[in-house]
Amino acid sequence: MEEWRKVLVLPDTSIRETIEIIELYSLQIAIIVDCDNKLLGTVTDGDVRRGLLNGISLDDSVEKIMNKTPITITETKDEKEILNIFQTNKIRHLPILDNDGHVIGIKRLDDFLHSSKNENWVILMAGGLGSRLRPLTNNCPKPMLPIGERPLLEIILSNFIEQGFYKFCFSINYKGEQIKKYFQDGSKWGVKIKYIYEEMKMGTAGSLSLFPIKTKEPIIVMNADILTKVNFKQLINFHIERQDKATIAVHSYDFQVPYGVVKIYKDKLIGFEEKPIYTNFINAGIYVLNPSILDKIPKNSYFDMNQLFEGMIDNGEKVSIFPIREYWIDIGEIEDFNQAKLDFHEVFK
Repeated sequence: MEEWRKVLVLPDTSIRETIEIIELYSLQIAIIVDCDNKLLGTVTDGDVRRGLLNGISLDDSVEKIMNKTPITITETKDEKEILNIFQTNKIRHLPILDNDGHVIGIKRLDDFLHSSKNENWVILMAGGLGSRLRPLTNNCPKPMLPIGERPLLEIILSNFIEQGFYKFCFSINYKGEQIKKYFQDGSKWGVKIKYIYEEMKMGTAGSLSLFPIKTKEPIIVMNADILTKVNFKQLINFHIERQDKATIAVHSYDFQVPYGVVKIYKDKLIGFEEKPIYTNFINAGIYVLNPSILDKIPKNSYFDMNQLFEGMIDNGEKVSIFPIREYWIDIGEIEDFNQAKLDFHEVFK
């Protein structure tokens, strides 16, 4: 069977099942069709994440999140025309239809690019003191703490390498010499590693003003205390499709009130809710920034990432939100570190 046939999905299929199909095959898309294989819509990873932001459940039917008006092509289009459609519309997939609207194939931008490497730079913020992890960090920087017999930062690096990234920059400060001695120029892993030296506390974004490379491609910035299975290619694609200058990854956080909550309207009791659970999105410490955004960061100053985004919002610039549905843990406390060690062999096997 041709690969594209494996990603044909009926509209009553659950979003959860559709995600499994998207991840199982290499096409990065599901095509929603009726029983006669007529196109109804398409679903990409970006559609799934936008659905999650809108409160749609993974158990809902996929037709709730599908793009009902995808751009399509016919067999008669030549490759030059197809590539122009990809570039003009900033999309990565094109269903091929016959004259009656039946799906007969898929074209992917990746098939035209013929490259498994990602030209995007990845900046890993590894300069923190790790104060909440003392005494573990008294003589060791947090990114070098061992998980599964390897330093946390090496696990992060390897995860990016597996996804085709090879350009890295480590922002270091506290005991940064240990990090540089271990990773050097990255040749041991077949990649290139540059360094930013924070000579003073520069906040969560200040050191980005010292990034020494000129690039036209979006840059991934990630805290080096995050263990995750995020698909970073999908993150980049999401950012490009949204056409905003910055994207921030978020993770859902559930908080259960340990008491019965009283519901009130004006001065009257209208009911009770026993130990309700509230869900919010929290900053996941992973960002995609267009290179021009780095110019907004003052040189050699203390500057936090929230200041950067708040300034963009004040200027009317949109910041996209990318919800993480994969494994994610912020190793900020001893309990988090111990949990990450327990999770490691199951999640990263």
